[in-house]
This record gives sequence, C-alpha cells and structure tokens, in this order.
Amino acid sequence: MGSPKFMKIFNSLVTSDDLYREIDGALTLLNEDCMRGQRIERKKWPQCYVQAFDVNVLLRFELREGRRLIYTIYTKSDVRYCNILEMFSTHKEYEKRFGY
Repeated sequence: MGSPKFMKIFNSLVTSDDLYREIDGALTLLNEDCMRGQRIERKKWPQCYVQAFDVNVLLRFELREGRRLIYTIYTKSDVRYCNILEMFSTHKEYEKRFGY
C-alpha cells in the first residue's frame, strides 16, 4: 500500500492526529477507487519515481493545506492496487520535487 518512505512517515503518526485521520481517509477512498486522484502528465514525472518504482501511471491526491499524496497503480491477478510513493507536507515541497 505504500513505499517504505511513505510507510515510515504514516506509521509514525499518532492515530488520533488530524493528519493521520486525513491520510487514512484518503487511503480508504483510493482503495475503493484508485482513479480518484488526478493523473500527472508523463512529461512532468520526476525521474526518481520512474527509476525507483518503474511507474506506468502517476497520480496525485490532494489533501488539505497543500499536502499531496503521490501514487501509482498496479494490477495483480486482475485487481488494481494503489502504491503511495510519497507524501508532501507542503505545496512548496511538491513544487520542488516536480520542478515547478
């Protein structure tokens, strides 16, 4: 469900924290429908995702206060799964990763 980097951050959050609940809610929505996020154009993909995760599709799910989840979708036995690659705590971090 998530890259080691993402899971380390997510697992460090306190379950009663608003951020944890927001991310947990987003994960529930993405488990129901992997395509809820916005598709990111291939020409905008950071090479770190392509090299580390061999992505074929890249999407973002916007959270409150400029936070974002970046994820890809993969299929196993005809079932779609989301793999959360990274979470950005601020829009500025997101812009830096994507070179905006």
